[in-house]
Amino acid sequence: MATSEIYETAFDEDVQNDTTNQCPECDGRVATNVAETVCEKCGLVLEDERIDHGPEWRSFSDDEQNRERTGAPLTATRHDRGLSTEIGRGTDANGNQLSGRKRRQLGRLRREQSRGRFQSKAERNLAHGLGEVRRISSGLDLTETIRDQACQLFRSAQNEDLLRGHSIEAMAAASVHGACRCNGLSRTLEEITEPARVEQARVRTAYQTLNTELGLPAQPVRPSGFIPQLASELDIPEQIRHRARQLADQAESAGAVSGVDPTGFAAACIYKAGCDAGRLMVQSEVAWAANVSTVTIRTHRDTLDELAV
Repeated sequence: MATSEIYETAFDEDVQNDTTNQCPECDGRVATNVAETVCEKCGLVLEDERIDHGPEWRSFSDDEQNRERTGAPLTATRHDRGLSTEIGRGTDANGNQLSGRKRRQLGRLRREQSRGRFQSKAERNLAHGLGEVRRISSGLDLTETIRDQACQLFRSAQNEDLLRGHSIEAMAAASVHGACRCNGLSRTLEEITEPARVEQARVRTAYQTLNTELGLPAQPVRPSGFIPQLASELDIPEQIRHRARQLADQAESAGAVSGVDPTGFAAACIYKAGCDAGRLMVQSEVAWAANVSTVTIRTHRDTLDELAV
């Protein structure tokens, strides 16, 4: 084979042979590269200026390193979906310090921007409510997925005019509680209310409104979901924790946990598992960790004894 033929048939990563189509003029072979589609025999250009549907990566420095996407993605945690801009402080785009006159000018511009940030009172309430949802979610160390679902739930509550008669703080806490319930996350109403700035009774009422009007697909809270948290607070060994989980699972399968407080039943499972393992456990300590009474612990322990699990 000649040298020219070797060079002609060499592999080119930018060129892809299209064997399914042929040139409409000469029935020659069609090749596609990064710029155009052309016939190798007659040179007819079939397609050019192809559109790149991939992400646009840019580098804002001269070294072409650390390339980033242009713009931030849309988010449900902001009232404007994250499309607003903010005026910086202290330095310019190049990192240089601003003069006192320029800082005062930017301060005035920042004040005018904050005044015109909201177009209506409803938008202002939405921004305040989403801020409360983010603050409560951060205090509970929830995932971003549950946080976004809670923000979307609060937005739906405002669109359905469910904020009437409820405070924004109560509806924000109820949205977080509803998102946890819909995902089967074991979070009690007391835990949700602790970082919130509202009473527990108001949060409970707001959640009942959300559940009734929006029809939330809330999953039942299982006692087995509270065992790891209670076991960590009581410093229970892994063997007793595993036995308590077995007791809770078997009681759930038997239908003995319907209509009971899941936290109290989980505490009873831990207490019974510890007593069966020969560990000295005080009912008052277990009840304090679960925020229930000792009577609740003894009642659920008797239920576990009747099941003989």
